[in-house]
Amino acid sequence: MLDMPEWPGHRAGQHVDVRLTAEDGYQAQRSYSIASAPEDDRLAITVEALPDGEVSSYLVGELRVGDQLELRGPIGGYFVWEADRTEPLLLVAGGSGVVPLMSMIRHRHAAGATVPTKLLFSSRAWEDVIYRDELERLASAGDGFAVIHILTRMQPEGWTGYTRRVDAAMLSDVGWSASAMPASFVCGPTPFVEAVASALVLLGHAAPTIKTERFGPTGG
Repeated sequence: MLDMPEWPGHRAGQHVDVRLTAEDGYQAQRSYSIASAPEDDRLAITVEALPDGEVSSYLVGELRVGDQLELRGPIGGYFVWEADRTEPLLLVAGGSGVVPLMSMIRHRHAAGATVPTKLLFSSRAWEDVIYRDELERLASAGDGFAVIHILTRMQPEGWTGYTRRVDAAMLSDVGWSASAMPASFVCGPTPFVEAVASALVLLGHAAPTIKTERFGPTGG
């Protein structure tokens, strides 16, 4: 969590650029999605430590309370969701692609919204599920939010959920029909996002209702 005394506020789904400057003047910059709700007092980003990652290694392993960071943002106005929207909300995440979607989920909860919302979340294993406990708690609130997990690599004993990659049949089972005109937000690695978006279009969802954000290797 970051204290941002001059933060102008953000919309759920936006991101920030984090820039680090070494003593010799060398600079490294990476973009990180905002995980916190617009209603939160502090800004939250979720950082996955990458092998040899210049920025992520510092943020995860060396950053301490009281250190200062240079941030630019908020950035982005396309991949955003506001809690006053009324159409059903379908969120599809691959791994750490859940971060901007979590901002939307937290925004929904903080605003007291009850629009039907489903998160289809693909992870490698149960231990890899980001925000797992918080998601389970929010899903048990009875306000129309549900989480459907996919575990593609390893599953705990007795697992009865999905183990395959997201496809049109899964989206048809989990989500809403195109006639319900849901708003869909998809975030994750590029191949994942392209496959999910294509499947939604095949199911008849209009392209303008499908918002996508993708990421790939950046060096950390």
